[in-house]
Amino acid sequence: MSRLKRFAVAGAMGCTLLSAPAVGADLQPQPPVPAQPAPSSWQFQATIYGWATSLTGTVGVRNLPAAKVDASFADVLENLDGALMGSFLAKNGDWMFLIDFVGARLSDSATLKIANAPTVKFRQGLFIASAIAGYRLPLGDPNLDVSLTAGVRYQQLTAKMTLYPGLLPGLSLTNEETEDWLDPIVGVALQYRINDRWFVNALADIGGFGVGSDLTAQGLVSVGYKWTDTVSTAIGYRALYTDYSTSGHRTGTFRYDTTMHGPFLSLAFHF
Repeated sequence: MSRLKRFAVAGAMGCTLLSAPAVGADLQPQPPVPAQPAPSSWQFQATIYGWATSLTGTVGVRNLPAAKVDASFADVLENLDGALMGSFLAKNGDWMFLIDFVGARLSDSATLKIANAPTVKFRQGLFIASAIAGYRLPLGDPNLDVSLTAGVRYQQLTAKMTLYPGLLPGLSLTNEETEDWLDPIVGVALQYRINDRWFVNALADIGGFGVGSDLTAQGLVSVGYKWTDTVSTAIGYRALYTDYSTSGHRTGTFRYDTTMHGPFLSLAFHF
């Protein structure tokens, strides 16, 4: 599931150099040199990261009682099939635009101690994507950037359970559920440049408000080091809370009231 999250340094202003025609006593005037357009003020940052997540909270599916969940990172890692996490940041003047995504798939299986020793296999997919825009506040400190942000966060959970009764080879029963929702979010993003190399990033948001989930909130803080003008790394801590529930005649009640949290390590490329 962000950075986690990184912020590029402020862009340098480009200037346009105009060249006037040279005129000599015995030479024809030279045609003027066309003015060169100013370089783009856009700055970009692509980040990949690993988020060592733990999961705590309450999960309930269909008419089954809601169950308490307390899975450490070691528990998650033991059943992890794969994960992909990253973000992309674009900045232009006082504006910033950020896209972040977390995708993971876990699976487990167990043999039931009953007649014919049936096997149950469980697979869960998780996808979280956020898109925000922010505008920098005029604080007057060249080393501190604080932006107010607004955007959306999309979450999708897919659970697939397959039962192999053990009566006949190849016989199986499968049930698959997918829940997804979209939340509006508002928040604040901060970057403080300690010096030319070291920096601190922070991000916080809150949303849902009954549009998708009842409530969702996120917070992260990290300390980073810029190795070159194009490469930096950061280490930090991130937490994401979601309180989502729904009910229906077909699916019964779905309850997802959890917090994903843990340290993360990121590698960013600036261009």
